[in-house]
Amino acid sequence: MDSKQGIADEHGIPWQGKVMTDTIYFRNKTLFGNVMMGGGWYKEQLKPLANRHNLVATNSDEPLREGFEKVTDARKYLQESKEDIWLGGGAALFASTLDLANELYITQLQIEERCTKFFPDFKDKFELVDETPPQIENGFTFTFQLWKPKKD
Repeated sequence: MDSKQGIADEHGIPWQGKVMTDTIYFRNKTLFGNVMMGGGWYKEQLKPLANRHNLVATNSDEPLREGFEKVTDARKYLQESKEDIWLGGGAALFASTLDLANELYITQLQIEERCTKFFPDFKDKFELVDETPPQIENGFTFTFQLWKPKKD
């Protein structure tokens, strides 16, 4: 996310393909796991994420392409799942399920892009427990952060 919690615009993630370290980080974290995406991200995917169970949170009646599994109630699915599920976005999926998260892995860019889609406010309910030193790639400065729910 950018410095204003922006995660995308109408064309997708503005820094997509420019910060390969982030792409590799996401791939390594989610490899052989379950990844849930919203309908917008699904439409951007040309094919399923390799070596992952690709879940799509959508109420659309359209059948999904091969390699994707439809989830009509993301909250219920997450509450009933016995396995870890990585949520990859978009903004509406994050907003509707944030309270169910037991960890937030965030790539924090130190730049403000012209995003129109934002990660929901979370800093009042989560605390930063780990952060890498800043890295720079293709002019983007960023850190990898781990946030966990605050104790009551």
